[in-house]
Amino acid sequence: MTDETPWLTRDQLRAWMKLVAVMELLPAALDQQLQRDADLTHFDYMVIAMLSETESRTLRMSALASATNASLPRLSHVVSRLEKRGLVARCPSTDDRRATDVRLTDAGYTTIVEAAPDHVRTARRMVIDALTDEQVVQLDGIAAALLTRLDPERRFAALTYPRDDDDTAICEARLTGTAAD
Repeated sequence: MTDETPWLTRDQLRAWMKLVAVMELLPAALDQQLQRDADLTHFDYMVIAMLSETESRTLRMSALASATNASLPRLSHVVSRLEKRGLVARCPSTDDRRATDVRLTDAGYTTIVEAAPDHVRTARRMVIDALTDEQVVQLDGIAAALLTRLDPERRFAALTYPRDDDDTAICEARLTGTAAD
């Protein structure tokens, strides 16, 4: 039996271990700040943030799952928790009676408006401000390359964030659940 595993080089292993550390430490740091300041998890924040960025503050559950890079069961659990707090409300879709929409309530909107400044400061302190402008561009390219491998069908919205001017039509279709792909 021969060993054909393409083992990592020393440089590759060093980079991999640093990425693993970032994947472990960054979510905890973001959660800690949001829990302390807004009584939200990072995923809670992403759910209400994605709703807040739509004109109607409403998304179909499947589109919200895509926008937050989540499975429907995970999203359903979080939406139930946010609904109990009065931050979101579920309602039947006006376009498709089989579908459920999630709407950001006024209380939810107030929560995201109040939470956003500290969250952005934390994201800057932990990631963006640690990098040069050139490294931010490189990070964007690296993340896009990894996401292409992790999500080849582009089911999730990470590659087409709503504020990307070049991808606005594609993303809007994904967020409203009308994308052809």
